[in-house]
Amino acid sequence: MPAGSLSLPQGADSPAGGQARRQASAGRIAAIDALRGFVMLLMLVDHAREFFYMHAQVSDPVDLATTPPGLFFTRLAAHLCAPVFVALTGLSAWLYGQRRGGKRAASEFLLKRGAFLVLLELTLVNFAWTFSLTPSTYFLQVIWAIGWSMIVLAGLLWLPKPALLGVGLAIVFGHNLLDSITLAPGEPGSALWAILHDRGFIPLPWDARARTSYPLAPWIGVIALGHVIGPWFAQAVDGGMRRRRLVLVGASALTLFMLLRLLNGYGEPVPWGTGATPLLTVISFLNLTKYPPSLDFLLLTLGAGALLLALLERMPARGLALLTTFGAAPLFFYLAHLYLLHGLNRVALLVFGPNQGAFFSVPNIAALWGLAAMLLLPLGFACRWFVRLKARSNSAWMSYL
Repeated sequence: MPAGSLSLPQGADSPAGGQARRQASAGRIAAIDALRGFVMLLMLVDHAREFFYMHAQVSDPVDLATTPPGLFFTRLAAHLCAPVFVALTGLSAWLYGQRRGGKRAASEFLLKRGAFLVLLELTLVNFAWTFSLTPSTYFLQVIWAIGWSMIVLAGLLWLPKPALLGVGLAIVFGHNLLDSITLAPGEPGSALWAILHDRGFIPLPWDARARTSYPLAPWIGVIALGHVIGPWFAQAVDGGMRRRRLVLVGASALTLFMLLRLLNGYGEPVPWGTGATPLLTVISFLNLTKYPPSLDFLLLTLGAGALLLALLERMPARGLALLTTFGAAPLFFYLAHLYLLHGLNRVALLVFGPNQGAFFSVPNIAALWGLAAMLLLPLGFACRWFVRLKARSNSAWMSYL
């Protein structure tokens, strides 16, 4: 999750600038918290699908022959989550450095927090998914990817800004050139390659295995690009100029996505095709690879994220209140919603029994969204409590949560 407290932009003559001033005591930027909160709510729906729609699991990319449109678009909405999380982590690292003493402070925090997140993925997060102290499979997912990306960024941020921009662009635009490289399990370097780029399983010495759900290389490029745009949020930068830059970047990314996808060549391993109906054609066009994220996937999601951030900066504080409640406590929310969903599903199985094979599932996609909406109230109260607790605490370790 994005690191630490955030610096504040100026733009005092704008609604966003006034809102930023009102949040000065908390040292946060409302639009960033709001965007983070927005994608977290989409993540809540997607993870509700993981626990309460297991009978209709989706592949990556989805199988168009077996995935109904409602399920497809539910999954598509969640694609926004990881790229925005990782990009905002890079942005927040720059802001943290400006507030706490420069690159050295940011680098030290990234190293410590990154290591903490990696440990958290292997312990509390994996337990939330499996409810087992000795799982047969350890899933290395988004918290793992964010943690290691932070650790790498701790070194990369010392590069000059043009060099860091070049590294980020080279990884994001060039990593699909590596798609043809595959190493079978047991071959020299296969475990490292599975961690960096080729999603797969890694045997572990104690008769278990690790699943590299989020290969790291592309996410390192994303966090680097997030860090590069950090100066746009400096106090001296006018809010209107920042929003224009965000709109330009977002629109450019979406335009390039359209061009590359229309060409059906480099940027996405799975080509699109004409379907039996216009809707199926659109679904095929948007059916992108997330593991690892293809160039087209990143252009679509990061482009949309940049436009959303510009839009949220224009919204009044009252309109952002719900989103910022969640976005101000992202790691707490992440852990709380996983344990809540898994616990509710276990209770439903005990009370009602399985209704879809071995699973307890809700009847349709509308019910899935409804379930997620019902959980907003308890999660919102929990996040508000935690934010207040964190604000009152003088403990250094609380800054890692």
